[in-house]
Amino acid sequence: MDTRSATRPVALITGASQGLGLELAKELAERGWRLVVDARRNDRLELAATTLAERTDVTAIAGDVADADHRAALAEAVRSIGRLDLLVNNASTLGTSPLPRLDEIDLELVRRIYEVNVLAPLALAQALLPLLADSQGAIVNVTSDAAVEPYETWGGYGSSKAALDQLSAILAEERPEVRVWVVDPGDMRTEMHQDAFPDEDISDRPLPETVAPRLVSIVESDRPSGRLRLAEVA
Repeated sequence: MDTRSATRPVALITGASQGLGLELAKELAERGWRLVVDARRNDRLELAATTLAERTDVTAIAGDVADADHRAALAEAVRSIGRLDLLVNNASTLGTSPLPRLDEIDLELVRRIYEVNVLAPLALAQALLPLLADSQGAIVNVTSDAAVEPYETWGGYGSSKAALDQLSAILAEERPEVRVWVVDPGDMRTEMHQDAFPDEDISDRPLPETVAPRLVSIVESDRPSGRLRLAEVA
């Protein structure tokens, strides 16, 4: 084994084929991190992996984080490397577009939202906490201002992110050897944000590549666990 490779930090980033997940992966790759990445769409993930492979060692596994077999494959890929320094639960779903009101939202859709946005991050944390503890690593759970603000039609997504926020805070108390950051990146010019506002022009929102460096600054810092808004990070 190449001992230099064995000492390089390793990150698992979900939802890394586009948007903030991909831009964060690029930033970490430039800093020498090894990567395990996933996304639901294999075609997009292959393109992203090709780009990342020009910078670092990358393992790309297509699949749905709500699927237990897929999560097991991600965890096995990390274990085969032998270490994990950062878990980024970035994959998320709005459910449908346009967003429905709570008095009409289908309960199966709510279940799907919670499976992706809450249960999958917890399941991956459970599977990988031993490795994160060994490296004194960190978890980044990507949240939203919809977790704390009562926006009309955002009940399914917003409540799932509120649950993720609280889950993260409790996990940080229970496992102090692993830092757990809940990060609100703010509005960005992404496909997901456009899906949330299908009839609006979002060209004035910042691009993910302008936001990712702030997230990297958190990862590289000695900040304690907590909830952070990237707009307030220098």
